[in-house]
Amino acid sequence: MKKLKEGIFFFKPNLDESRSIPLTNNSISAGFPSPADDFKEIRISLDKEIVRNEEATFYARVDGDSMQGAGLSDGDLIVIDRSEEPKNGSIAVCFLDGEFTVKRLKLKNQEVYLMPENSRYSPIKIDEGSELSIWGIVTYVVKKMI
Repeated sequence: MKKLKEGIFFFKPNLDESRSIPLTNNSISAGFPSPADDFKEIRISLDKEIVRNEEATFYARVDGDSMQGAGLSDGDLIVIDRSEEPKNGSIAVCFLDGEFTVKRLKLKNQEVYLMPENSRYSPIKIDEGSELSIWGIVTYVVKKMI
């Protein structure tokens, strides 16, 4: 675990200590399941499933609600891949003027905007005086349901 700023913690995956858990071979119906379905079980490791590049992958917790429209809620665990290329529309962890933030990238006519996904927040236009580093791209979000 690496503390980069007060209140923000980044975690590295440890694939050596990864555990596998059961995965059914069938899809799960969101309607009425057939009682005749047989469930074959295989095992997967969630770390190995979501980590493409171990050295460039970090986990972090979302702090705040500015990205709730993109499915990122306060307290969610996000998976960040620093080896992914930022593109228009990517959800990125950015280091802006000395602080970390997670926002959607909008690239328009040579301009860069960091876009929240909550109408209570305003877009951030990156100007010449801003110090911006796109730290990594969010590839997965892990939500706690209960």
